[in-house]
Amino acid sequence: MTKSTLYPRSIQRRLVEALQDSPVVLIHGPRQCGKSTLAQVTCTPTNFLRDSANSVWQSQSIEHFRDYSYFTFDDPVTRESAQRDPIGFVDSLPDRVILDEIQRVHDLFEVIKMSVDRKRVPGRFLLTGSTNVLLIPQLSESLAGRMEIVPLFPLAQYELSSNSDPSCLDAGFLVNLFGTGFSTCRFNRLGKELIERIVTGGYPAVFDRPTERRKADWYQNYAEALVQQDIRDLSQVQSFDMLPKLLRAAATQTGQIYNLSKLASPFRLSRPTIGDYITLLGRIFLVEQLPAWHGNRLKRLVKSPKLHIADTGLANALLGTDTAALERDRILLGHLLETFVYQELRKQASWQEMQTEFFHFRDKDGYETDIVIQQSSGSVAGVEVKASATVKWEDFRGLRKLQKLVGDRFVRGVVLYDGDASLPFGKHFHAVPISRLWKTDQPIQTHKTGDD
Repeated sequence: MTKSTLYPRSIQRRLVEALQDSPVVLIHGPRQCGKSTLAQVTCTPTNFLRDSANSVWQSQSIEHFRDYSYFTFDDPVTRESAQRDPIGFVDSLPDRVILDEIQRVHDLFEVIKMSVDRKRVPGRFLLTGSTNVLLIPQLSESLAGRMEIVPLFPLAQYELSSNSDPSCLDAGFLVNLFGTGFSTCRFNRLGKELIERIVTGGYPAVFDRPTERRKADWYQNYAEALVQQDIRDLSQVQSFDMLPKLLRAAATQTGQIYNLSKLASPFRLSRPTIGDYITLLGRIFLVEQLPAWHGNRLKRLVKSPKLHIADTGLANALLGTDTAALERDRILLGHLLETFVYQELRKQASWQEMQTEFFHFRDKDGYETDIVIQQSSGSVAGVEVKASATVKWEDFRGLRKLQKLVGDRFVRGVVLYDGDASLPFGKHFHAVPISRLWKTDQPIQTHKTGDD
């Protein structure tokens, strides 16, 4: 793949819809995940939008999005201009603008609010930000009711498959999970390919690098740059030298219950301070805490969140592992695979119509489900993740317990595994190959024998 490769982004339709009725739209997500590219590709005369009926990417002219001007606050001159006179800077802007890395000039949020209140025009400001404004109330509240947030993640496996295989555009995993279920279908087992996908991760830049070592070097430099630059913009941290070490320590807990005491033990800092630093790493999308699912009158549930690194390629680079090492270490593979699946589901949910929340479930009797998905309608589904090529009925024990607790709101339970067939395991339960996250169904072929 070349540096000129443009990957289709499934969130683009949602971005276009937001620009048609919201005066301010913010694309937020980690650095280098493709925010600037998505903004500029969308806000030019020719936009590459998916035609789902024909299963191809078509070039469509959209008059509404012509002539956006682009400014980035990574440019020191532009940043200095906005910081010195934010009101004058905004007043001098063209009618429609892309403001890249807006989090680097916090004062602009309030000024943009005042400008929008004077002139409320859909699609006027398209912002990108590498800081999670939802975790910074003073920023998100300043544009409440005026700004729509469009999340962007590193590339999903679905998006990577779409780029190389136009027939594989929408695997529809979440649609089937909450809808009609999964067909009895045949898939090729991934094996080593699955591990390679975990190690590579989803950041566009790594696909230009030919070897795992070169990919890992990019991730290491990426993490170091974010800690040194973006966290300095966010907070006065006294111990910058320990943040990369803390991030590596967090990587050892990915896919596991968040254990703050264990994270803090190697450092000469208090547990609350380490907790604050983990929150900072979350603000720049390096780590994420998956909350525990809970319900009324359920007192025996484990309430601690799970910790997930935001990308498995980054996690592997931080841990110093590669494909060969993961093939040997099945326990670590299991944790990273759980993070891999969780992030894939999060990405797919971001472009679905139904609002979706994610949790994990564990009780004090040892019943657990890796990923619990709850839609705004109240429907609940569970996903258990296995690195093996086989599934047994006992692998559904946590899902069955979840079904009992949820009752009629429970829609379906799935064990995702590295097998070669999608099969039912009784009513509401399925064993589904992991590749079904990005591949479409392939009906199992039946062969007649000589006795037929």
